[in-house]
Amino acid sequence: MALAPDIAASADPDGPDSANHVDAPQLRVFVIGLFFIFGGITSLNDVIIPKLKELFTLNYTQAMLVQFCFFAAYAVIGIPGARLVKRIGYMRGAVVGLLTMMAGCLLFIPASQSATYGVFLLALFVLASGVVVVQVVANPLISLLGPAHTASSRLTFAQAFNSLGTTLFPRFGAALILGSLATVSAADLSGPALDAYRTAESSMIAKTYIGLAVALAIVAVVVWSFRNRLPRETHTDSAGLAGLDLLKRPRFAFGALCIFLYVGAEVSIGSLIVSYLRQGRVMGLDEAAAGSYIFYYWLCAMVGRFIGSLALRFVRPGLALTFNAVFAILLIALSTHSGGITAGYTYLAIGLMNSIMFPTIFSLACEKLGSRAADGSGIINVAICGGAILPLLTGGVADVTHSLELALAIPAICYAVIASYGWYARRPA
Repeated sequence: MALAPDIAASADPDGPDSANHVDAPQLRVFVIGLFFIFGGITSLNDVIIPKLKELFTLNYTQAMLVQFCFFAAYAVIGIPGARLVKRIGYMRGAVVGLLTMMAGCLLFIPASQSATYGVFLLALFVLASGVVVVQVVANPLISLLGPAHTASSRLTFAQAFNSLGTTLFPRFGAALILGSLATVSAADLSGPALDAYRTAESSMIAKTYIGLAVALAIVAVVVWSFRNRLPRETHTDSAGLAGLDLLKRPRFAFGALCIFLYVGAEVSIGSLIVSYLRQGRVMGLDEAAAGSYIFYYWLCAMVGRFIGSLALRFVRPGLALTFNAVFAILLIALSTHSGGITAGYTYLAIGLMNSIMFPTIFSLACEKLGSRAADGSGIINVAICGGAILPLLTGGVADVTHSLELALAIPAICYAVIASYGWYARRPA
């Protein structure tokens, strides 16, 4: 989902295609694999939020701290992570990111043993820090490993595999994590009994992430074998948040804002799937059954991205963005004003509308930046922290109004702004 700040391909993006890319099929497979991994791990937040909400008897605002701690890493780690990658290179940077992700997964062990919500949040922040570094590597490599004129389509295609990860991981995560919820509720316990219950129930979370840590270690070893596969790799020199002057360009500044809003809306919708489907007005499911439906939300996004990677070759990106954002609003309205499976499935179908938004907004915002593209992507990387702030705001509205339906006005407003940006940027820069 993120883009690397202060990192540039070795060739000028405005130059001839023949000089713009590295012909390395194995590296393309490797990068797509990275998209799959960090997409899947990010989507597991949608599974552990209802679990931790029940275990620690949290309100919606407190539960959304999971997403706040995770996506805050984009603002905190994005620029330092980019500097690290510039210093040690893409492949070694990917190894550092994967090992950091592994460390975050292993922190779930003390989190489970202590049964302390704050330790879980710390583990998620460390895990997310590794994800940010891996994404700092993955996105510019997609641009480097192919012709410049198909970079937007290629990024959308790679993000389809990101969606494959977000589709599959919650399917198994819900069965492992939510399926272990006991019949007793934490709200009915206190003292030593409550501590024992939290420790026992959170152990399945730890076991799930230990399995991920083992897989990440194996992937890191494989990636290490690619460490010398980019002989033409070069990076531009810049310091700090160089490129803030780009915010004076309306097209870019509006696009960066829309990245902030899009990520916040997407994360808010995904985080509330279980709670939304559990409502009697909607489908009245238990936690495990509702958790299994997260699969369909991300499946819609995956299908949409595969379709979008082809459609965007023929349809103006701005118009496609406006179309999808308007339909996302209509689906929210239909879901909140209906009931049963209609309300449930229209809510999940928002994932289909989300599918092309990130790569399309990015492409429109950075169009014609040329040698300033790396500076632009740095600002966009920080804008991804919308995934930390807007879900917290959405949870706060749900707590104050006691209504998830009213809380969905927050992502609806985000989509309205995105739709206006698509129309504003419908013509080439």
